[in-house]
Amino acid sequence: MKELEKYITDEKTGLKYELVGDYYFLAGDEEPEEHRPIGIWGQRHLQYLRRYKKATYMALQIEDKLPDYLADINEQAEEMLFQLVKQMAKDEGVDEVLKRHDQLGWVQRMNSIRNRAEEVVLNEIIYN
Repeated sequence: MKELEKYITDEKTGLKYELVGDYYFLAGDEEPEEHRPIGIWGQRHLQYLRRYKKATYMALQIEDKLPDYLADINEQAEEMLFQLVKQMAKDEGVDEVLKRHDQLGWVQRMNSIRNRAEEVVLNEIIYN
């Protein structure tokens, strides 16, 4: 009995087939799909889309672009948050010197900065 090849290519169409059990099925892409994390910001935006932007949500879902879209939103939000916290801390003089001299004060001010930066991200990216 002749052993079948794991992969074959149809000369006419150029399509690649993979042997699964006793049958050949159309093989998927060579490279596995990239799985990017959606994260907390992507999850928040997803809830916003489901509740207030149903047409956009359905369009992204139908086009199978929702996971990439949410991952992009998450990356943008993370980057914006990082930049805002860094800039606000610099502008308000919250630095390593303050951290050494007044640790509790530094934590309080950094928490305040982070909360304000998160509000900006929510209003500018997530709920927009």
